[in-house]
Amino acid sequence: MKRKWLGIMLLMLTLLTFPVTVFAADDGATNVQLQAGLNTFFVFMAAMLVFFMQAGFALLEAGTVRMKNAGHIAGKTVLTLGIAIVVFWAVGFGLGFGNGNSLFGTTGFFLTGDSMAASFDSLSASDASLTVKFLFQLSFAAVSLAIACGGMAERAKLSVYIVFGTIFMIVIYPVVAHWVWGGGWLGQLGMQDYAGSTVVHLTGATAALVITYMLKPRLGKYNKDGKPNSIPGHNQVLSVLGVFILWIGWFGFNPGSALTPLMDGFFGYVALTTNLAVAAGAVAALLISWAIFGKADIPSMLNGVLAALVAITGSCAFVDAWAAIVIGAVAGIITFFTAQWFERAGLDDPIYAFSVHGIAGIWGAVSTGLFATPKLVEITGVGKPGLFYGGGFSQLGVQVLGVLGAFVFVLVISFIVIAIMKATMGIRVTEEEEMMGLDISEHGTYGYPEQMRLLVDSEIRPSASSASAPKPSAGTNESFT
Repeated sequence: MKRKWLGIMLLMLTLLTFPVTVFAADDGATNVQLQAGLNTFFVFMAAMLVFFMQAGFALLEAGTVRMKNAGHIAGKTVLTLGIAIVVFWAVGFGLGFGNGNSLFGTTGFFLTGDSMAASFDSLSASDASLTVKFLFQLSFAAVSLAIACGGMAERAKLSVYIVFGTIFMIVIYPVVAHWVWGGGWLGQLGMQDYAGSTVVHLTGATAALVITYMLKPRLGKYNKDGKPNSIPGHNQVLSVLGVFILWIGWFGFNPGSALTPLMDGFFGYVALTTNLAVAAGAVAALLISWAIFGKADIPSMLNGVLAALVAITGSCAFVDAWAAIVIGAVAGIITFFTAQWFERAGLDDPIYAFSVHGIAGIWGAVSTGLFATPKLVEITGVGKPGLFYGGGFSQLGVQVLGVLGAFVFVLVISFIVIAIMKATMGIRVTEEEEMMGLDISEHGTYGYPEQMRLLVDSEIRPSASSASAPKPSAGTNESFT
């Protein structure tokens, strides 16, 4: 028995030391190759974390909408991800990061592998393989598209996701990405957007704002006097789980943007500021909702988590830990009030895409112009210190210009595209289809078939005791479906 265990231990030691002996050989990998391999693996794992955020979006949005639309909203996440992958590979990656001019790239279309590395000077700072860098940037683009499509919840045709998603991945997202990260004019000015408060979140949220406005409110959302009715989501537990997945995935989003586990572990510092900000945002949003509503509102807390994540995304590598807490807390509070304001103003945004990703994205971009420290600016090599660290208004001005430029561009292009689509193919389902729910009208089956069957049967064949009772109107608190 002892010989058996001794043999097993020797085998394990041999397997563990095998890579070392191979690399120590004269013809083994060099230190440069090992570093490139390590960085490639790091970026790949970060990309997988960001890809996993799509599961978070699916759960969050499914829980936020009504039961009759849950399957549709979760399924469209898979659809938009598929669109993002194909279109970004064919066109978007080249437009966003290929060599070109200050507005867009003109090389690197239909990526075929590392042999095209010369077409992407903007990505040359990292020695990770080009194909893995493509996956990483693709995961960011897919998140931005998921945010944009959130504004269509519960009333848009399925075809709209396909057409607009394709155009978004060609005309809108890659252009903004090129401006900031691909060697474009904002990058040349030194705009600080480490992981995408502007590029990813404000871009997607601005498109969502246009879509939400053009689609008009859901049936029953507003009374004749314009007062909004509450249309609660069907499952807060799903939403909470989705937010947790997004929180975890953000560790690929922000720390992964270091593109290396080296640099004295700088990615760990980015993870620290990210985590501090999101914790502050969660607590601040819950406390402010408690103060205003008289009850601690869970959806407001979840929005605070996401808003803080969005805000710190652009500033995580430029600010001190205490500033990260301030940025996250302010984001949670601002998002709470803007969500209420937009709803009262007549904008029916079921998942609060513009408040969470747009307003918080703006705050995150501006915050680096205030809190960026000289030491961290030197480490990242981007821009100048912020106003509170002796940098004056220079960096703050660049940040504001970048926000305005991205917002106006996305707003105008999205409006033109959606207006054309509305005039030619229509963008909203019929009233009957909306009342039925998009699960059944667009896909032929419900996400919760047994529960929905019981609800439909109860409406068609009401019991004698409830036959005379008035049915709830669509869009009120009592409307479960």
